[in-house]
Amino acid sequence: MSEPAKKKATYEDLYGVPENMTGEIIYGELTVTPRPSTKHILTTSALNAKIIPPYYFGDGGGPGGWIILIGPEIALVENILVPDLAGWKRDRFPKRQEHNWIDVVPDWVCEVLSPSTALRDRTKKMAIYAEYGVGYLWFIDPVHMTVDIFRLESSRWVPLGVFGGNEKVRLEPFQQIEIDLGHLWLVP
Repeated sequence: MSEPAKKKATYEDLYGVPENMTGEIIYGELTVTPRPSTKHILTTSALNAKIIPPYYFGDGGGPGGWIILIGPEIALVENILVPDLAGWKRDRFPKRQEHNWIDVVPDWVCEVLSPSTALRDRTKKMAIYAEYGVGYLWFIDPVHMTVDIFRLESSRWVPLGVFGGNEKVRLEPFQQIEIDLGHLWLVP
C-alpha cells in the first residue's frame, strides 16, 4: 500500500511556526529549526558589522552600493529560505515588495553553520542557491572557526578556499576589505 502524497507547504504554513523557531520551505517541505545559539549570533553580528560600513555606506574607502540584511526571507519559486546574511548589489534590490519575502536572487549568501542546520545548509540549500544563480556562498563554522568560500561558475560551485582561526583575509565578493576572522569567534 502506498503512502498518501504529502501536501506541499505554503507561505501560510510559516505563520504557525512558534516565535522562538525559524521556519523555511525547502523543496515544498516545511522545515523548523531552533533560533541560533549565542555563538552563532555573535559570528553573524560581527561579520555584519565588518561588511556593512564599507559595502552599504561606503565608509572607510569602501565601494558602497550593496544592501546587506540579517536573516531575510528569500523566495526562490517554491522555496522560502532564511540565510543568516544575504547581500544584493543596490541596483538589483527590489524597491517595493508587497509581501514579507524578497523575490530577487541575492548576489551573496552567508550561512553560519549550527549542528541542527549544517547538513541542510551544505546540501539542499546549497543546491537551491546554485539553481537560482546566487553568485557567492559562504559557510562559516563558529565551532571549528572556519570560513568556506564558493563562487558560482556555469551553475556549479567553485571553492575559493577555506580560511580560519585568526587569519586576516580578503574574501570575494568583499575583497576590498580585510576581515580579521578572530573577531568572528566567541573565544574564552
